[in-house]
This record gives sequence, C-alpha cells and structure tokens, in this order.
Amino acid sequence: MTQALLPFDNHSIKMKNKVILPIVILAMGIGFQLSGKTKVAPVNTNDDVILHAWCWSFNTIRENLADIAEAGYTIVQTSPAEKCVIEAKGDKGGGPQLFGHGRWYYYYQPVDWKIGNYVVGTRDDLKQLCDEASKYGIRIIVDVLPNHTAIDDTRVSDDLDAAVGGHEKLYHSTGFTEIRDYNDRLQCTTGQMGGLPDVNTENPDFQAYYLQYCNDLIKCGVRGFRYDTAKHIGLPSDPKDELSPKNNFWAVATGRESANGVNLCLPEDSLFIYGEVLQDKNVKEEEYAEYMGMTASGLGWDLRYDLEKANWMEKDVKGYCHPVDPIKLVTWVESHDTYCNDHESAQLSDLQIRLGWVYLAARANGMPLFYNRPDGSDGPAGNFWGKNLVGIKGNDNFKHPLVVAANRFRHQMQGQPESINFSADGAVLQVCRGIKGVALINIASDAKQISLATTLPNGKYKDALTGKVFSVKKGIIHGQLDAQSAYLLIKKLLK
Repeated sequence: MTQALLPFDNHSIKMKNKVILPIVILAMGIGFQLSGKTKVAPVNTNDDVILHAWCWSFNTIRENLADIAEAGYTIVQTSPAEKCVIEAKGDKGGGPQLFGHGRWYYYYQPVDWKIGNYVVGTRDDLKQLCDEASKYGIRIIVDVLPNHTAIDDTRVSDDLDAAVGGHEKLYHSTGFTEIRDYNDRLQCTTGQMGGLPDVNTENPDFQAYYLQYCNDLIKCGVRGFRYDTAKHIGLPSDPKDELSPKNNFWAVATGRESANGVNLCLPEDSLFIYGEVLQDKNVKEEEYAEYMGMTASGLGWDLRYDLEKANWMEKDVKGYCHPVDPIKLVTWVESHDTYCNDHESAQLSDLQIRLGWVYLAARANGMPLFYNRPDGSDGPAGNFWGKNLVGIKGNDNFKHPLVVAANRFRHQMQGQPESINFSADGAVLQVCRGIKGVALINIASDAKQISLATTLPNGKYKDALTGKVFSVKKGIIHGQLDAQSAYLLIKKLLK
C-alpha cells in the first residue's frame, strides 16, 4: 500500500510462497516415548524476525545495527529506495516531515527506478549499510514498487520515458482510469489506484529497466524485496491489457524469465521476496504464491481486534487466518499502512503492540515483522507523527525488554511444535512450544489466575524478566498474570 488515499484495501492479506525464505527447515516429526519420557521430534519452523525500519535513513539503520542485532532481529526492511517525488501541490519545495512540510507517501511515488532519495539517502549509503549489516548476520531487504509512478506523471524522468519507448508506453491503456471494482481483476491490475497511474509492467522495455534497478540493489548487498501493491500486478491467468502481450512480470521479477536479455542477477532462492496481496473476494493467493511470499494481514486485523476488545477469540488467532502453509507467511500486529492511512491501528498503545508481538513471535511460523512507529508518537492520544521527521530512528518499542525476550524465545524454540489454548474468559492465551517453552499473554485490564492444560513437564518455571514463578502439575500450569502482561517460560527451576 502506498498512501492515505486507499481505505478500501485496509483489510487483510492472503499469501502463499514459492520463494525460499531465510528460514531454518527441520525434519517433520511427532512426539514419541523413549525410556518413559516424552520426546518431541522437531518440526518445520522458522525463527527469523523482521524490523521494519520505516522512514529511517540507511545511515540511521547502520548506526543502530548493534542494537537491532542485540534485540534479536535477523532482517531489516527499509523504506523505498527509488527516486521519488519531493514536492506536491500545497507543499511546494517538499520538506523533511512525515506529514506536513513533506509527506511520508511521497517516497511511494516513483519518478525513476534508480537508487537514492531524500528519505533513505544515497547508493553509497546503502552499500555501507549492507556491508555493515552482514557483519551482524542481518539481511537488508528493500520495499520496491514497480506498479505505479507519481500521481503527477509529468515528474517522471526523461531517462525512464526513453527507456520504455516513450511516455505513453510507460502505462497500461487504462492506466489513468481509476479502479472502481477491486474485485474485477482487469481493473485491479491495469487501472489507476488512488490517483497513482498504473505502469505497464508487461512492457519488456520497462521490465528490463526495472530489473537493472533490482540488480543494482543486489550489487549493493540487498538480499530481498517487499513488493508494494503486489496484487495490482497481473498474473498469467489474469485478463490482459491491450498493450500487454502476456502477463509475465512475476516470472521476470523472480528471475525465471529475462527481459530484453536482462536477468535478475541472483537466483530467487538466494533472496527473500514477499508481496502485499490484500485479501478480497477475488484474489488469487495460490497463484501469487507460486512466485513469492505474502503478508498475513487477515491475522493482523483479527489480532488488533482482539487486543482492542481485550478478549482472545479462538476462531481469530488459533490459526493464521490464511489458507497457505504458515511457514511462508509474514505476520504483523500492524503495518505502516494500518498506522498511517486512516490510523486504524494507531489506537493501540505501545504496550498492546508488545503483547500482540509476543503472540506472533512465540508461534512456530509466520515471519513476524515489527513496524517501528515514529519517535515521540502517541497514537492513542492522536499524536501520530511524534517528532515528525524522516530519516531518524523511530521510538524504542522495537527493543523493549519484552519484545527482545519474545525474539529470543522465538530463536530458542527452533524446531518445537506449536499448540495454542485459551482461558475460559478469553483473557489469557497460551502458546506452547513442545516441551521446551510457553508464552502466556493476558490482554485484560485486570490480573488473572490461570489453570490451563500445557505441554510443559511438571515443575516450576520462572519468567526471566519479572521473576514471576508458575508451576506445572499433572499437565496443568498454574499462576497469576498481572493485568496486560506477558511471560516467557523456558527454564525449569531446580527443586
């Protein structure tokens, strides 16, 4: 998603994935008995964690890599890196603000596919970031958006127009006709969205030009892409625009086909690629999944609803709200779109975000993405933008001790199966990870005493952050959870 003009897509996403994510794959297995003790064979899980360093510059990310790594993140997603709009009507000259003298969605309005803009910095800055990140074992992925250009198409560069065979060949035949029915696949994939003209992504000249941009990002050290508005780019089975010989963009973007002799310079299984494919009545998740991963925004929507109502709804969050193998999903509590567009998720406090994060990070699958809110912001109070500057680090919620503990728990639970249950009143959720660990989350505004079936062996367990002790007897975990609190239990106390 791109800007505040798009309320119709603020629902959820479905996904499936063919691209090999940067995950740890373990042998499938089930519990078995040996010498009178329960053993749990490892299952397929992933333990990666993404930090969305939204609106941070490349240099700001580089300066904070030590903290990011210490907090347990293995992937950092940057804001778009292409040349973008720097000004618009009513904001002549642009400016450094997220919203005001400058707009956060300017950098979702490309004017050329070359590296460097006023938000993230230069190509050299990106190269230095990737070089440094590799020392910490962190992958850098970039938000890319080939689907559209700036609203004011006269801002498009002469180089881009020349590369695609002229300005008129840059767009679909209906690229300036606003989409009216998002469930009509022809409109959805060839029409103008929220005023953003739709690029003819099937034009081989454009494909070659765009691939050169992706290859330059890869040469700088980038190792993956998040595709903005991916569901607005057609699939082979979709109807074709009269200017499109075939809908093959995704085959080209993932390196399976070349465009005018240009290929993606790394194979897709060396890259982490996922797309924004928002759920609706006529979205082809399974076909998109042949090319990339997708965000599980349906789960995000249900999770936020449960956090707001302070009641875990089993039907909402016991699964992944998605038909695809969850090992291939990217999950979140909120995204930059849900926070910025209509501020739909901004009403959640930082504490509620942390509680939702513990749930996502504790699970066996889905690759959780932590959206970093602006520094100094307070969404529930209506202060959405805080210091209101691009390029700087956001608030410190991404490295709060509870968030860090949840990230570490995720890494420690590698290969452990997952089961979830709830207290009778819906206040407390338990994520069990085999016989190795448990996450307990109380989203109610009052303390809760629990007695829940668990997979942990009998004994006493101490939460590392709070020191609170829980006991397990005959397969039931007992203890008290403070109001709006979470606990991560791993190590059994000695008798």
